[in-house]
Amino acid sequence: MKTCLGLLVIAVFIACNTTSKKSPPSNEEDPTSVMGIIKRYDPALDEIISSDALTEIIADSLEWSEGPLWIEDQKMLLFSDVPVNTIYKWTEANGKEIYLTPSGFTGTDYAPFREPGSNGLLIDSGGSLILCQHGDRRIAKMDAPLDKPAPRFISLASQYKGQKFTSPNDCVISSSGELFFTDPPYGLHKMDEDPLKETKWNGVYKVKKDGTIVLLTDSVTKPNGIALFPGEKKLLVANSDPAKPNWYVWDISGDSLTNGKVFYSAASFLEKGWPGLPDGFKIDKKGNVIASGPGGVYFFNSAGKNLGMIRLDFAASNCALSPDEKTLFITNDRYVLRVKMRK
Repeated sequence: MKTCLGLLVIAVFIACNTTSKKSPPSNEEDPTSVMGIIKRYDPALDEIISSDALTEIIADSLEWSEGPLWIEDQKMLLFSDVPVNTIYKWTEANGKEIYLTPSGFTGTDYAPFREPGSNGLLIDSGGSLILCQHGDRRIAKMDAPLDKPAPRFISLASQYKGQKFTSPNDCVISSSGELFFTDPPYGLHKMDEDPLKETKWNGVYKVKKDGTIVLLTDSVTKPNGIALFPGEKKLLVANSDPAKPNWYVWDISGDSLTNGKVFYSAASFLEKGWPGLPDGFKIDKKGNVIASGPGGVYFFNSAGKNLGMIRLDFAASNCALSPDEKTLFITNDRYVLRVKMRK
């Protein structure tokens, strides 16, 4: 691994492009292709992100960065590098360092897995790290304190009615302790056609406080990012399917989802050839959705209106917010970015 680049404003992006795995869109075709450009579609965006906000690279040389999680009391960002089965941490003082390995696959035969590592990360009410583990095909809790990480895990959910999960991707926990998660096929080489896949669907699930696992829906073709709106009466799920590049929203009724509908479709942006798909996202305290999607990071209000976006050259996978919701962290292909949105 290369050393961390430190804090560099992405506007000087040419050097980054020379080492990237992908080519950015042509400036002649799209004059906004410079990384980190803020595009405003509605004045309401000004309340979320300042017009002079800068996007900075804080870590690089990753295979595919995912699952960012800010730990306020330790002033550190955790994030997964899924293909290399490792969680890194980033701090202002020390930059990028290995935090935990292995993170998502504790076996020895990597051959069956396209992406064996951890993906989504969260902290539960007891302060434990919860991981979506592709290789071990489960939701697990790290059996070690945050300041002394160790690859010891307690399985929280590994199968539904005797069928193993495929590759749990992202998760969110309610205030009452119920865990919601998505299970797309991205961890396996042949994905939906892989012989190791045991379910005929890609599901959105809930783990109840007593450990009971509920299949909430099997209708989303490639469920990915997931979050609860304030009040926890609505659930939002991203679909990373090029044929249906949508975010879906439902009302939560006990152990069921009702009144499902498209919250927003990114089909028109995907048609531009912009990299990425609806992926990980966060919802702030006011119900605004900050979501990775084709071409960068989108800002929606709670009704699904697109207020604007941070236009990026490389595919964004997820994001995290600081507790005061003034700082945004973005996992962006081989990079991790920081945006100080407001003072």
